[in-house]
Amino acid sequence: MTQPSQTGRRTKEEIDALIVAFQQDESAEAQRILVEYYTALVGSLARKYSKGKNFHEDIMQVAMIGLLSAIRRYDADIGKSFESYLIPTVIGEIKRFLRDKTWSVHVPRRIKETWPKIKTVVDVLTNQYQRSPMIQEIAEYMEISEEEVLEAMEMGKSYQAASVDQSIEMGTEGSTVTTLDIVGTHDEGFEKVDQRLLLESAFHVLSDREREIIHCTFVANKSQKETGELLGISQMHVSRLQKKAIEKLRKALRGQTPDALMR
Repeated sequence: MTQPSQTGRRTKEEIDALIVAFQQDESAEAQRILVEYYTALVGSLARKYSKGKNFHEDIMQVAMIGLLSAIRRYDADIGKSFESYLIPTVIGEIKRFLRDKTWSVHVPRRIKETWPKIKTVVDVLTNQYQRSPMIQEIAEYMEISEEEVLEAMEMGKSYQAASVDQSIEMGTEGSTVTTLDIVGTHDEGFEKVDQRLLLESAFHVLSDREREIIHCTFVANKSQKETGELLGISQMHVSRLQKKAIEKLRKALRGQTPDALMR
């Protein structure tokens, strides 16, 4: 078995020899040395993608699988260093894990692939326009339909859904405020009494469940999560029914309400 140089670092030739020993003879000793030598590098890649979240250990295990896979498949004859092959292999394994395993509900793969791209495009367009981009602008930039953008954004909420329960600030009385406490509950169009009465006059166009959801989210000021728990349905289902109900109300009230309510 080759010995490391006096600096503790191994040369490309030493690494290549260890890999060949493992690939040809399934040398457990060669594998042990390689795993110990590259664990720190693999760990740094895992930390980059876990960012302290509670699935770091899972990502670390996936990264180690990537290391073992790289050891088995690396071809020293290509001439490149093992690290140049190891790093993209490990990152690829981690990204596949994040794409396939860390969504709170099952969603189509095309959504899993589109959602991260949308987040990147939003950042690009926000910098370009110095404002939040519109759905049409995102769709045009990505050369996909607006429906695909909306679907991916809606389903994207299922990615690491537990994270929206994390505290983001403290209320005035010391109570914890989470993302779910503020998402979807602030709408000036529904805060004014005259507009609320006008809306209630059009409630006849809604189903019983839609009326319940509108009452919970806009009158009782409950979050979508709280509404779902109260009605025994998922938060995503609440969101879809809420949008459908609002569109019905808009159609029923068109021409009768101030512009602010219709926006």
